[in-house]
Amino acid sequence: MSKIVEVNVNSEIGELEGVILHTPGSEVANMTPENAERALYSDILNLDIARTEYKQLSGVLGEICNTYQVKDLLEKVLSNPEYKEKVIDRVSKMEPEINKKGNTYRLKDFLLDQPAEDLARLLIEGVPIHRDSLTSFLNDERYSLRPLHNFFFTRDASMSVRNSVLIGKMANAVRDRESLIMQSIFDFTPEFKANTVNVIDTPDFDPNAKIEGGDVLIARDDILVIGNGTRTSTQGIDFILAQLLTQKEDRKRHILVQELPSHPESFIHLDMVFTLLDRDKCMVYEPLILKPNKYQTVRITIENGKVLEIRNENNLLDALKKLGMDLKPINCGGSQDPWNMEREQWHSGANFFCVGPGKVVGYGRNVHTVEEMNKNGFEIIRANDVIRHKKELKDYDKYLITIDGSELPRGGGGARCMTMPVRRKDINW
Repeated sequence: MSKIVEVNVNSEIGELEGVILHTPGSEVANMTPENAERALYSDILNLDIARTEYKQLSGVLGEICNTYQVKDLLEKVLSNPEYKEKVIDRVSKMEPEINKKGNTYRLKDFLLDQPAEDLARLLIEGVPIHRDSLTSFLNDERYSLRPLHNFFFTRDASMSVRNSVLIGKMANAVRDRESLIMQSIFDFTPEFKANTVNVIDTPDFDPNAKIEGGDVLIARDDILVIGNGTRTSTQGIDFILAQLLTQKEDRKRHILVQELPSHPESFIHLDMVFTLLDRDKCMVYEPLILKPNKYQTVRITIENGKVLEIRNENNLLDALKKLGMDLKPINCGGSQDPWNMEREQWHSGANFFCVGPGKVVGYGRNVHTVEEMNKNGFEIIRANDVIRHKKELKDYDKYLITIDGSELPRGGGGARCMTMPVRRKDINW
């Protein structure tokens, strides 16, 4: 990476110019049925199949824009001795285990001694316990630093919002190192031009503040849509609100907050029930987004550093229409059978990633959703046909690129979850 990348993301649908990915590695395989729940999985994944499916996603995106791999970026940061020490100091503060002294072994010293390539791998894939004492020998744990099982969902740990990068405050401590790594990448990679914002760095940090990227969508440069559920708290949303208030812009900006159910686990983030597809289209899980239910939609309007109004709205699409975004909903699972809707939402059927207006990527396994997309003008193109140049994307105005999804969806996310955009072209609304 040598070219300067100025972070710029003002919408969900602008033409994609740069994205950060993380190909699943041994950290995914380093999981057992016993620790899967702690790792936030409901099942263990077959790494070989997951990587094959992921290769379709990364291959397609490589045809479209610049792609950057987390491990490569981290390795470059760690190759600088000054930054290496700063990263390990950050890890030490976050994970006290790193400073514990054994009989002959100290984890921090071990990490400092590792070359950049090995250290990057260890910080992601985990550091096995050094069993040089009876206590460590009898320890049931396998790792001193646990693997980051969820890191291929790069969306959650950091979010590009306009020209800044908001660092996620994860709802589960098992994922905290993901945020630390992403912040270090943006802080210490000279080619990335962006200001990082992290709630834990503020003097009045509220430990109840949780923010994950799957809940933060940029509908338009003046509209954020944020899910409030198990992964993003009201305190986290208030932190985002406070950041907007400090900007004191002389135009109105809006935060639309959508409450989410606490269960089942498929409702983990807003982008599991609502994603943008085009200037005038969106994907919805109809029972939650459009049908009457107990989950509130709230609009917050701010201007010149002040909150002008907080009010309830009928639903998310109605709120967006009032703000000039009249979106046609396309139903996850089709529009006929609630069972199909429920089944396909479970496997990330609403989780689409835009590479441009009307140009999206998603799982092909959700056949009723794919059919509904086709009915609404999207050409269906297989990922491998793009990679092998059997189909040229320039020949199509609107399309859905389908990636295989027998294994990846079982991790609990889709194409949007697995992508962290750093640059998009602005939309001429």
